[in-house]
Amino acid sequence: MQTLASALASDGGPGPWILLFPLVWAAAALGVVTVLRRTVWRGRGGPWRRVATGVDGASPITVLGHRFAAGEIDEDEYWRRLSVLTEVFGRATFTGGRS
Repeated sequence: MQTLASALASDGGPGPWILLFPLVWAAAALGVVTVLRRTVWRGRGGPWRRVATGVDGASPITVLGHRFAAGEIDEDEYWRRLSVLTEVFGRATFTGGRS
């Protein structure tokens, strides 16, 4: 019965190729991390995430709407600031207006 120690001693050991195994495992780990960063971790869902509408709870337009609803600013100030924000954020689909 041939043991691992006698096999290594008889044919000179694994040689310099043994150094490739850690490199292969490191490359595999790096590949997994890269794939996860580009899909799951970056957008919290990768390509399957919900398409952003541009208006969320913390957007400046929403904050402006809350300030108007709370009475902190009047209607003229609201429309003036909203027009500036829609130009800055490029909301070409804005359909509101003054009546």
